[in-house]
Amino acid sequence: MDFRYLGNSGLKISEIIYGNWLTHGSQVENDAATASVHAALDAGITTFDTADAYANTAAEKVLGDALKGQRRQSLEIFTKVYWPTGPAGHNDTGLSRKHIMESIDGSLSRLGTDYVDLYQAHRYDHETPLEETMQAFADLVRAGKVLYVGVSEWTADQLRAGHALAKDLGFQLISNQPQYSMLWRVIEDQVVPTSKELGISQIVWSPVAQGVLTGKYKPGAELPAGSRATDEKGGASAIKRFLTDDVLTAVQKLQPIADEAGLTLAQLAVAWVLQNPNVAGAIVGASRPEQVKSNAEAAGVKLDDEALARIDEVILPVATTDPALTVSPETRVA
Repeated sequence: MDFRYLGNSGLKISEIIYGNWLTHGSQVENDAATASVHAALDAGITTFDTADAYANTAAEKVLGDALKGQRRQSLEIFTKVYWPTGPAGHNDTGLSRKHIMESIDGSLSRLGTDYVDLYQAHRYDHETPLEETMQAFADLVRAGKVLYVGVSEWTADQLRAGHALAKDLGFQLISNQPQYSMLWRVIEDQVVPTSKELGISQIVWSPVAQGVLTGKYKPGAELPAGSRATDEKGGASAIKRFLTDDVLTAVQKLQPIADEAGLTLAQLAVAWVLQNPNVAGAIVGASRPEQVKSNAEAAGVKLDDEALARIDEVILPVATTDPALTVSPETRVA
């Protein structure tokens, strides 16, 4: 496993991050989830990403239980706050001081730890003053409950404003967690250049485009039984945008590039996002331990310029690149 610094900080994280969105507490039984976490540890993964909203808090509990007995100082545990949790009451969502302060205590309890290494604003909250949000984060850092602060799916302008406030309050904003893959490149035009300037790293989710970049979805073919595309708990809606014949045809053309690099299509996809120097880590999920081991083998892979050019030639015509698609809800759902 290779490691990279997260933003302009001294914190090192594993290039491959184990994440449990759509799996723990939902799609995958707890025993299989625990086996996958242990496979991640065996593969050298030390960084684990979750959120209080995943499976309405259940995912944090599953992850915390799976990590019991591990040396805490050897792990980097990330979680997030914003989306509705619990009964989704009027204060059970957003980035108000009340919700942040209550949410961190719940997350720490479920994860079985006294602190999280990175606490992330899961989206930008248009209904709470940014000053209130950043002050709450600053207080959590000073209380020792949070070591570092990050965000998820913030625009370049939002990152700039958050970074400035954090600096005024005596802490750093060091990371952003956007969706990023060969097929979804909306951060490249504005978010990445701004982040480089500010010392913010990307921790990217869905590097395999919800499984589309594994090549298992074929143009004109039936959706594989039991796949994410058939999961009505959330997986199907997340993957739908990529299930077009032009996208699936382009993905099949990546196979020779992967073969020449000695990689599976999934490993090629994960390795591709890691070629971006602003990306500190790629979040991968798994429903089986063997998936974790395979994805972890993308760490440290270097793709040459010819391979990167061939990938762009095949995929860029069907990729989504509009920076305006980096958005947070204007109104909270609660």
